[in-house]
Amino acid sequence: MNKLRILVLFAAFLAGCSKPSEKIVVATAANVQYVMKEIQQEFEKESGKQIEIVVASSGKLTTQIREGAPFDVFVSADTKYPEEIFKNGGSDQKPEVYATGALVLWSKDISETDLKPEILATGNVKKIAIPNPQTAPYGEAAVQALNTLKLYEQTEKKLVFGESIAQTAQYITTGSVEAGFNALSIVLSPEMKDKGHYVLVDSSLYKPIQQAAILLKHSEDSPKKASSEQFYKFLYSTKAKAIFKRYGYQ
Repeated sequence: MNKLRILVLFAAFLAGCSKPSEKIVVATAANVQYVMKEIQQEFEKESGKQIEIVVASSGKLTTQIREGAPFDVFVSADTKYPEEIFKNGGSDQKPEVYATGALVLWSKDISETDLKPEILATGNVKKIAIPNPQTAPYGEAAVQALNTLKLYEQTEKKLVFGESIAQTAQYITTGSVEAGFNALSIVLSPEMKDKGHYVLVDSSLYKPIQQAAILLKHSEDSPKKASSEQFYKFLYSTKAKAIFKRYGYQ
């Protein structure tokens, strides 16, 4: 048996003996990613357990869960996707609302004084970034607000869709678009603070953005069942609520 074959067999043996990761994998909607970093630090310090955060739009994460992605907890930007997962047997527990989000209009260069929804229909704004309303709840809220204000038809051709709220933020902060819609939690994050100007969108213009999380199904003998349940409960703790509040969630 040559040396190369021995090395290959030895590598295969080690792979077979390797211990599965015990990290709690948290599928996280993009608007919650900065909050989740702080919650991760607090939980890991308190529990001694580790978390891995996977960030994407709520719709994309739901598709991945349907396809068998090994997530333990799903922190969504709405209630629709977690409820769909529960109805399809992906969890033994109904999802619970952990926070209500707020929509903002944000621009790199337009001043706060001039940054009103009506400016989007003028010639000063040629491109408007919004998260894809098909997969991102904040994008859906942005469309609702434009429709309520009767601005959608005047702005429809200017809309530039981001795959997630994170990509939309990139369009806005780099000046690729003149303005865009995003989550208050993103503009309040240390990473994005002071990057441009923003105003809150009147919450009566769109349906409340209630955000829910769901504990995904684990087998009874799963080594991560107890730790995933522990993290899920931590999301609704006083410590976690204080962190959510700092990022503008209600």
